[in-house]
Amino acid sequence: MLPTYERLNEPKRVFFRITFARLSVTALSLPLSAFCFCVVWSLVFDFVRSTFTHCDVANYLPSVSAAIGNYEPQKTVWRLAIILHLPLRLTVTRMYLEYYREHIKRNRRMFGILACTLNVIENFALFCLSLWTSADNYEIHRNSFVVFIACSECYMLMSYLLNRSARKSVLLPHEEKSLRYKRNLFLINVLAFGLAGYCFMRHNARCEAGVYTFFALFEYIVVLTNMGFHMTAYWDFHSFSIHCDARNGFHIMRY
Repeated sequence: MLPTYERLNEPKRVFFRITFARLSVTALSLPLSAFCFCVVWSLVFDFVRSTFTHCDVANYLPSVSAAIGNYEPQKTVWRLAIILHLPLRLTVTRMYLEYYREHIKRNRRMFGILACTLNVIENFALFCLSLWTSADNYEIHRNSFVVFIACSECYMLMSYLLNRSARKSVLLPHEEKSLRYKRNLFLINVLAFGLAGYCFMRHNARCEAGVYTFFALFEYIVVLTNMGFHMTAYWDFHSFSIHCDARNGFHIMRY
């Protein structure tokens, strides 16, 4: 048999290439687009049903649960978006695990692993509360929501603190920008969640007109700031991309 040789200067045939920044944006654009569609569709075509509450008082916005889980086609659109975006979100979480191992001090790396674990649980809790709505199975939906909120808030706080106080090196300009957005979005998220809880309890206690509308509005802010927080991966991984070529298959490269 004659030996075979590989030309060192032979260009690699690239089948697929996508930047991690684009991947993170794609992962969040699916639920964002679905959420906006569900709210608008509910307001235009299901306004009376989606804004009705047991108090039977004036209300002008559907709650998140009513918008995404009670009626068709909103329910199907939302579920499809969550199912499609889950693998992408888990890929980004895996990348954060490597990111923390590289950039976080050794004695703080366990917190990085914990943060990524919370993010994985958050994603699967979102998956569960989307597939089992309050109308389908209230107990599963309620428990999934509690787990989602708890893991989401803890993850956002830990992610911010790790990048602010546990770094081995000085933040680059794009990382500083990401950190500022993380801080601001987390604070708005916590404030909106507190106000949503207050409006929900006040609505149930007093049945005042318009209070449930503010509850729904603050719910929207909680959802959007959560999405925005995860969108900061755009700056964290701006120099990474996923390649697939004939020689190495799928692999991650820094450019």
